[in-house]
Amino acid sequence: MELKVINASGAAQAAVAASDALFGREFNEALVHQVVTAYFANARSGNRAQKDRAEVKHTTKKPFRQKGTGRARAGMPSSPLWRGGGRTFPNSPDENFSQKVNRKMYRAGIATILSQLVREDRLVVVDGFAVDTPKTKAFAEKLAALQLDNVLIITKELDENLYLASRNLPHVLVLEPSQADPVSLVRFKKVLLTREALAAFEEMFA
Repeated sequence: MELKVINASGAAQAAVAASDALFGREFNEALVHQVVTAYFANARSGNRAQKDRAEVKHTTKKPFRQKGTGRARAGMPSSPLWRGGGRTFPNSPDENFSQKVNRKMYRAGIATILSQLVREDRLVVVDGFAVDTPKTKAFAEKLAALQLDNVLIITKELDENLYLASRNLPHVLVLEPSQADPVSLVRFKKVLLTREALAAFEEMFA
């Protein structure tokens, strides 16, 4: 299949041939959901913790006498039935939320997302993308010329000028092909690929 190409000023160029396996795959909603969910789950630190009845700070004195009050008997206020008491099955700080995704499944998920971006006209290939100075203003003007505001830019090599110029823009992210993840590909309105990054993607996932 062929992908449309633009130059640095936004003018259309000759289309570039791309892999059907990477950019022409049928959409699989369940696979994309599983890959994105696993990415979020693997990013969780698992440091939340709750206390059981032995760890709650409390007095060991019996709150009231056993009989004659008309209330249910109680031994101490740390009971899970009481407000402020310990949890019955508390979350431990070393809880593991990670989900395993096979390499073949992950590659298929990335290919599915890229193919859907092409169908929705959200993926564009550019001849090259670079800035001469680490100035956010110059970088923003370059995006304005391409009529882009919410965009993920994937370039073969992220140099210092490009990194420094783009990091202050809230709806712009610049990555190398190896750093691209399913969440970033889905989150932005447009995905801008350089020719070199396109070749790197085909080498990695096709």
